[in-house]
Amino acid sequence: MIYDIAHITRFDYGAQVKFARCNLRLEPIDWAGQRLESYMLRVSPAGRTTPARAEAGLANVTRLTVDEPVRRLTIESIARVTVDRLVPAPEAGDPTLGEVAAMARNSRDISAAGPSAYLFPSPLIPLDCEIAAYCAPDLDPGRNALEAGIALARRIQREFEFDTAATLVDTPPHEAFAKRRGVCQDFAQIMITGLRAAGLPAAYASGYIRTIPPPGHERLVGADATHAWVLLWCGPERGWVGLDPTNGIWMASDHIVVAVGRDYAEIAPVDGVVLGSGAQEMQVSVDVAPVEEG
Repeated sequence: MIYDIAHITRFDYGAQVKFARCNLRLEPIDWAGQRLESYMLRVSPAGRTTPARAEAGLANVTRLTVDEPVRRLTIESIARVTVDRLVPAPEAGDPTLGEVAAMARNSRDISAAGPSAYLFPSPLIPLDCEIAAYCAPDLDPGRNALEAGIALARRIQREFEFDTAATLVDTPPHEAFAKRRGVCQDFAQIMITGLRAAGLPAAYASGYIRTIPPPGHERLVGADATHAWVLLWCGPERGWVGLDPTNGIWMASDHIVVAVGRDYAEIAPVDGVVLGSGAQEMQVSVDVAPVEEG
């Protein structure tokens, strides 16, 4: 699949902003099964952009500096990505969860993609005994790692309700778990909490998913949003396998990875410092459009 992606973020400020410095993590990273064909970033009406180093996680970071007074700011991220990723399937030779945990503990890969970086609780995904107990029945150490991962993702999809009004971006996992409702970020964080409690390396993936409309309906431009799901490291042969607990599916040709980290804080699309005296309103529009071939 070839996708054209337009991710537009608009800020409206209650008073003039005199200075802003932000980190933008909007350019999709190189990841297995996908290739970035082209990318363009536009900022208006003012702002200077320079490449920056990712302080944590796997992300392409751009530093945005605004040193002219503005009342509004628009950030447009335009990408074309080719995705060629098969749907994973458990196989007889896959490692068990117990073997995965042991291999991760013994791994000497200290890169941002190494499993040891994703074994432990992180600031936004702390250890939680209730969530660990909920996830444990699917995470028997002797079970095939891929089979266990998709089983847990599907159980979360069945037993939790998608509700955009139930949580906020900073809602901790235990609150969404108690409500049994939330959005993709909540479901990913709950699943990661359970996997890490079982000694398994689990990462937070941020990106996009193609929205497939019901039969007979046209895709609504701008109806898509940023998406979050889980990556489970399944040993050096299988590597990172994507699991989407919001939809109860594998990461495959409908998913585009933008960034990977321990939690949302490491790979937020936009963060930084703004100097101004008024409130701000942010609007985000994401459009993921398959390119017609031929």
